[in-house]
Amino acid sequence: MQRVIVPARTLLAHRDLTIVLVCNLVLGLAFSFVGPFYSMFGTIEVGMSNWTFGVFMTITSVAGIVLSTVLARWSDTRYSRRSILLLGCGFGVAGYAGYAYVRSVLWLTVIGSIGLGIASITFSQLFAYAREAIERHGIPDDEAPLYMNIYRLTLSLAWTIGPGAAAWVMIRYSYKGTFLVCAGFFLLLMMIVWFYVPARPPTVDASAARIPLFRLLRRPDLLCYFCAFVLVFVCMTMGIMNLPLMILQTLGGTQEQVGITYSVAPFFELPLLLLFGLAASKGGKPGPLIRLGVIIAVAYYALLSQVRAPWQIYPIQILSAAMIAILSGIAITFFQSYIPNQPGTATNLYTNANRVGSTIGYLCYGSLATGLGHRAVFLVCTGVCAAAFLLLWLSREEHEHQAQVGT
Repeated sequence: MQRVIVPARTLLAHRDLTIVLVCNLVLGLAFSFVGPFYSMFGTIEVGMSNWTFGVFMTITSVAGIVLSTVLARWSDTRYSRRSILLLGCGFGVAGYAGYAYVRSVLWLTVIGSIGLGIASITFSQLFAYAREAIERHGIPDDEAPLYMNIYRLTLSLAWTIGPGAAAWVMIRYSYKGTFLVCAGFFLLLMMIVWFYVPARPPTVDASAARIPLFRLLRRPDLLCYFCAFVLVFVCMTMGIMNLPLMILQTLGGTQEQVGITYSVAPFFELPLLLLFGLAASKGGKPGPLIRLGVIIAVAYYALLSQVRAPWQIYPIQILSAAMIAILSGIAITFFQSYIPNQPGTATNLYTNANRVGSTIGYLCYGSLATGLGHRAVFLVCTGVCAAAFLLLWLSREEHEHQAQVGT
């Protein structure tokens, strides 16, 4: 507990560090208000087919990847993070307000690609600003992951509140109310950034050249790990889109039950993030923990494919919390063990796996849900995660031998 209490006190003792906590909470609330309900909005409210919705999410996702990559580069070389954050918040306000009123698939695609594509930069910029703020206060590098995990906890805390509150708003004010509240959170975040986040020029080292991704992936073991994470993120993306629709259309559930479902996992993520973060920081190898996370994913999707009532999903969400705590909490450290002297390149490799997996997931979901049904989607996720575990298992010896030699 002492290892957790000391960083928490440090974050609360300095205003700029505390502001990042508040910003993460507000951003987490914004995303939690709309994240669980995208598939319901697209298929039920707008009237897209599962296939059309998958294509729609793929287009907006690819646009977001391109725009956020360009803006991230500018934040490292041209403009302050404050300016990029304000830009992202402004487009978030406009984009989600547009989703509240527009029901044309074409215009929603334009709004999602441009408005929300630019707004997507806010997440990475907040965490980049957080890391720089930690370094300015002289916090040692070996303690930084624990501090960053505490920031990650703030997002999970927001997700314990947001989905349930969003379901309440949706029932009373429809999707228009939900998206307007999300736009309001982005407006609040923009005001906090405007008044409390100072403008600082980009750091000199931020523009250092990175090894191209294709060169890193020439290593067979690294390619296996990269592909394994792509497969896991494919399943996470399809699962997020599929679960609300299965609750409503297959299990006969309600929107309140969708909100409860997405509030359970973040509640358990809070202690699990600390537990696995501390386990990884004690000098242990991250490889076994990562494999454990994928095994948990296999069990999670297998159980979801067998549920017969919405309430049965609630305890299963504890497995989702454990899976996310590992695969989204310590996975960056896992990749950094490959490239210990270039953490930026390693982090970028993890981010690319996430983005590629999400894009594939959006595209595949429409075909699977339409052709096989919602329950079968989780069976497919079970098999895909099992394949991901096999890739991790086959590459484990070479990677862990290299990590041991490096230490």
